[in-house]
Amino acid sequence: MVLIVTPLSRLSQLIAERSPSHVITLLSPEEMIETPAGLEPARHLRLGVHDIAGPQEGLTAPSPEMVEQILSFHAAWDARAPMVIHCWAGISRSTASAFAILCHRNPEADERAIALGMRRAAPHAYPNRRIVALADDILGRRGRMVEAVEAMGANNFVVEGEPFELAARY
Repeated sequence: MVLIVTPLSRLSQLIAERSPSHVITLLSPEEMIETPAGLEPARHLRLGVHDIAGPQEGLTAPSPEMVEQILSFHAAWDARAPMVIHCWAGISRSTASAFAILCHRNPEADERAIALGMRRAAPHAYPNRRIVALADDILGRRGRMVEAVEAMGANNFVVEGEPFELAARY
């Protein structure tokens, strides 16, 4: 049971190497990709969303409906093969989505332990704060997810992150 977070530039390579059963794409609507070859369209969640922390004119902000789609899509994953989550750089939208999935999959787990596990795996991770706050509300975590992501501290600034894996169980 593993989640793999990656930038778009490494998606094809990871699909070829790891044969994921499910892929979540979080890209701006104008940069949306087609379903990669060999992957069933029903196993590819494509979400057109900009990497912003709040509504901005002309841009698509993360919404509660989008976070619900991520959590529902994840619930259909049997975890026998990896799930790949990617955004443009593999730093913000994808890491926030992975964090939300891990909190959803592990309702008894400490949010801070999950967030700090992500920090150890990915010094570049900087989860999108709006996605985290929306997931926190949906999952009834009463601010603990937001606090946990803040406890991660600053990231190592990079233009693009490296792929990394997270165990799906805590």
